[in-house]
Amino acid sequence: MALKTASMMNGMWMTEECKRSFMEMKWKKVHRYIVFKIEEKSKKVTVDKVGAAGESYHDLAASLPEDDCRYAVFDFDYVTVDNCRMSKLFFITWSPEASRIREKMMYATSKNGLRRVLEGIHYELQATDPTEMGFDKIQDRTK
Repeated sequence: MALKTASMMNGMWMTEECKRSFMEMKWKKVHRYIVFKIEEKSKKVTVDKVGAAGESYHDLAASLPEDDCRYAVFDFDYVTVDNCRMSKLFFITWSPEASRIREKMMYATSKNGLRRVLEGIHYELQATDPTEMGFDKIQDRTK
């Protein structure tokens, strides 16, 4: 049955691979980031790309298409002024100017459902061009 393999959110289906990859990133720290995309025909949110633990935020930014929307989750590790190691999860909605309006609307209406399923997100960013999601924006949010 479809409910066993996917979660429904605002008319979109999220595959089990999405949840499994997120849990592996959150608890096992085996992924630095995950990029999700919506398959327009099947109405499913699927994993588009997974970044290995050794990859960086710049690798994530470089993996986002210039003309298609995506969601991404990034695991940001940092050290506080008190010398404590911390980790925060960022949810990024990538909706570039060059993407189609129908696609932008589909991603905008599905975002909250995906966020509810991916528990433990600390911060959210929305970006339409690379300057809106620069590494400095990530660092500023954790201060």
